[in-house]
Amino acid sequence: MSAPAATLAQVFRRHALPIALAVLLLFATLAAGTGLLALAGHFLTAAALAGGLVAGFNFFAPSAGIRALTFARIVSRYGEKLFGHDVTLRLARDLRLWFFARALPLAPLGLGRERIGDLLSRLVADIDAADGLLVRALGPLSALLALAVAVVAASAAVVPAVGAWMALVSLALGGLVPLATTLGAGDAERRRSEARAALRQSLQESLEGAADLVALAAVDARMDAIDAHAQTLAHRERGLQRRLSAASLLHAAIVALALPALLWLLLRAHHAGEVSTPAAAALLFAGIALFEAAAGIGLAWQSLRAARASLQRLRAIADAAPPVRDPPAPVALPAVGELRLESVDFAWGGAAPRKVLDGVDLVLAPGQRVAIAGDSGAGKSSLIALLLRLRDPDAGRVRYGGVDLRQAAQADWHRHIAWLPQDAPVFAGSVRENLRMGDPDADDTRLWDVLARVRLDTAVRALPGRLDAWIGESGSSLSGGQSRRLALARALLRDAPVLLLDEPTEGLDTDAAHALLRDLADTCAGRSLLLISHDALPGGVVHAYYRLVEGRLHRLSAP
Repeated sequence: MSAPAATLAQVFRRHALPIALAVLLLFATLAAGTGLLALAGHFLTAAALAGGLVAGFNFFAPSAGIRALTFARIVSRYGEKLFGHDVTLRLARDLRLWFFARALPLAPLGLGRERIGDLLSRLVADIDAADGLLVRALGPLSALLALAVAVVAASAAVVPAVGAWMALVSLALGGLVPLATTLGAGDAERRRSEARAALRQSLQESLEGAADLVALAAVDARMDAIDAHAQTLAHRERGLQRRLSAASLLHAAIVALALPALLWLLLRAHHAGEVSTPAAAALLFAGIALFEAAAGIGLAWQSLRAARASLQRLRAIADAAPPVRDPPAPVALPAVGELRLESVDFAWGGAAPRKVLDGVDLVLAPGQRVAIAGDSGAGKSSLIALLLRLRDPDAGRVRYGGVDLRQAAQADWHRHIAWLPQDAPVFAGSVRENLRMGDPDADDTRLWDVLARVRLDTAVRALPGRLDAWIGESGSSLSGGQSRRLALARALLRDAPVLLLDEPTEGLDTDAAHALLRDLADTCAGRSLLLISHDALPGGVVHAYYRLVEGRLHRLSAP
């Protein structure tokens, strides 16, 4: 059984050391910049008072200190950018892997209620916001807090009143500026994420249905809808920017009041003989540096809110319970066995559950070929979901080799099945790469053999590059029938004892479909075959023929 997917906390904890290093380097950069400004203020003031004429005035030690702090700031700034970008990219990679690992057990049925554009927005925009939680939000806030503590402590050691004022101003900046970004915001970040997802969804659907939109003369209406989504997103963005601007204005107002008061305290302390003129200048410039560094509080706080909103959206998918879980102690399935459905009932959940399978019994013996037909809505897709164990029956059992599938691991059962879905995708890549998804170790001889079985070898030999011929996105360089045959060949390459084929001849003309089905009967010799098909079947293809009617399976005479 595969290892459980990592939790979100474990993903962040995995990068704890490089994140801590990036935050430490950010603090070093701020501290070096503050120290540089304070030392420069001290040095220039002392040099101005000395006038360069006082014997014994040391110009070299402060100059060396300034050069050292300048060099330290350059190095720490470079290191902070290097480690910060590196850990952000690594964290984005691991967050996407975490999201996939959590979301894939929900697919395909568990994610059917989610819109593709919304999922794409979570995978791209939300993870981009979440991966900066520590480096763009908590990191700068932590480094700024450490800097404030250091400056306040140093100021209090020289002039206690100045240290107290620095602490008061720091508390005002750290409390009121974030409040300005939060006040009245409510769930603004969530609404912005939803607006972004709606725009992505509208664009994605428009691109997929571009031909239909042109044919129906609906392009202008669709463009109006896209523009409306874009305007909504712009409105959400402007609202957040207004709050950020208000936070910046509040920061400037606090600093505008704080600096004159700081200067007055320093002048009073100097007049009382508590501090020398150069030291007073150093404290003034240290305060200026601290207040300037605090200008990033609003942006960091907004990044924190955006990251939290994105993490909530990601968790809404990732923390959803999968519809099927492996048992604590899975039972191994036999290599070959009888597939049996016993009195199976199944209904889709919801406010008004709809029963789609009612007492279904079916036996598929090793090497047997069975076909099932039925009208739309009769329950064929639900039957496939149970056979693939994407869902478990509400009543009854699905057994293989005498083992209830609920007692086996999903991965073990899926190794026993080769499945061709009705909308099987053809991926952008070569013919060889598409085929080897069924068997990564298949050599060229086997690939040509399976192409011949599905009557596609002649068409592939005519392509430039043959097996290495490039197939466009969604098989755009092939016809619909050729794409279908390639997907069937990929399923046949899978070394599995049970073949589950859903409409394998869709897109083929009647003669080609019948020829393919006859070849398929020979190809499947020794394997169990369950065939879902609306089309009439030629004689001798299957051993048993059923029709699904209102959730019940009726056996008919085989064609």
